[in-house]
Amino acid sequence: MTTRPSFVVEDQSEVIAFLEKRLAPAKRIDTHGAVVFLSGERGYKLKRAVKFPYMDFSTVERRAEMCGAEIDINRRLAPEIYLGTAPVRRTPKLVLGEVGEKATDAVDWLVVMRRFDEDGLLDRMAERGALTPELMAALGTRIAAYHDGLASIRNGFGRPDDYRHSVAADIRQMLEQGTRLDPPTSEALAEKMPSALEPFIDLVGRRVEAGAIRRCHGDLHLRNIVLLDGKPVPFDAIEFSERIATIDVLYDLSFALMDLCERTLRPLANRLLNEWLWRIAEMPDASHEESLALLPMFLARRASIRAFVDAQAASVGDGDTARARDYQRIALSFLQPAPPRVLAVGGLSGSGKTTMALRLAPEIGRTPGAVVVRSDVERKRLAGVALEERMPAGSYTPDASAKTYAAMFERAERVLRAGHSVVLDAVFAKPAERAAAEALARKVGVPFDGLWLDVPKDVAQARVANRKGDASDATPGVVDRQFGYELGEIRWQRRPSIPLARSS
Repeated sequence: MTTRPSFVVEDQSEVIAFLEKRLAPAKRIDTHGAVVFLSGERGYKLKRAVKFPYMDFSTVERRAEMCGAEIDINRRLAPEIYLGTAPVRRTPKLVLGEVGEKATDAVDWLVVMRRFDEDGLLDRMAERGALTPELMAALGTRIAAYHDGLASIRNGFGRPDDYRHSVAADIRQMLEQGTRLDPPTSEALAEKMPSALEPFIDLVGRRVEAGAIRRCHGDLHLRNIVLLDGKPVPFDAIEFSERIATIDVLYDLSFALMDLCERTLRPLANRLLNEWLWRIAEMPDASHEESLALLPMFLARRASIRAFVDAQAASVGDGDTARARDYQRIALSFLQPAPPRVLAVGGLSGSGKTTMALRLAPEIGRTPGAVVVRSDVERKRLAGVALEERMPAGSYTPDASAKTYAAMFERAERVLRAGHSVVLDAVFAKPAERAAAEALARKVGVPFDGLWLDVPKDVAQARVANRKGDASDATPGVVDRQFGYELGEIRWQRRPSIPLARSS
């Protein structure tokens, strides 16, 4: 006789057997919280009758409520996937109701989804090396727009004591796994995770008051993002816990960043972070750059929770916990110090500055690499213009340029003071602008390197003429004028422009 695990509180074997026969699924997916049947063009998710400290599906009423919540929450991000709920009723035989049907006699409920090609899941794409920087840029854009559309929550989870309690719970859960995880690593994390939080506990409070705490996706790893019609679509947001999903927007993003880094895809994580930072709306009383001080702790928490969940899931069937231990080790690596520095990349338009900046950024500083602060992005932020839109005629004045560089340096300083490295991406045509970049590094007390890219005029003009969807407004005419600038002495390391995979 098989003993039912203690967290399973109800026998659903009759319903599962019925669905197997009724749906004749091409595939069945079992997790600790659900059984998913893939049949024809649809997917049907049955929530398991389980009760964990963090997830309660223990009654039919609770499962009905959570199925409805899953539809409501996920339609914000993936309306093309989520169709509705359907009841399983007894009449007296079990029958499957229609999508949207109301039922007072349901014995269970299903979330009904439009089926998609599982090869489009980003975790599978990562395994076959199919993820690209362009896809990460699109994902960063989509997540930033999603976060900007969420209401701020100032009276919920996210205050300093909440963080302390959550970190303590993470540690306790890891330690309780004993030898299913690596005990020395668990002990090291038990020491280092609180140490990564306490110096920035006041920042946690400021993030709450500034409106950074929102009802987010909550489970934004690669397996919960799929490529549909060439666009990344996050799905399967957390519905079962307001507390778990009501979090800092950077913590929400951190799951995807952690997942990429765990798969040794740090350059893609860096691209995702930078695109999100370029796109996310400013907050009046705090900056997202300032919150980067919390990023090591956020990443470590995401990896530690993944380690605990994987170890717990493996315990159900005496599975292997090697991957869970890997998550532990990467959690510890996120907390290793890496002093910040500044790299400035200058050159005339079309020289490949942004491509070079994004290529070098992942190699600099702590995970997932340096923040790229672009003059083109700052200029449009100051003007309230979308990055893909052109600035109005007459916008490129000396005064506007001075304000753009000042804003760029201010943002870079916030990043540096948060302990993160910076790559400055701007033309830097004037000696005073290059001197200001060097002065920024001296002011904050970090190392500085300057890189100047040389490019033939015809190459630069061809590149800017072929740009699409970029924050830069440079044209071949702008390049022609720039080649007439008096640049002064350039003491930064000079390199010839390199062939680009994309225009820059």
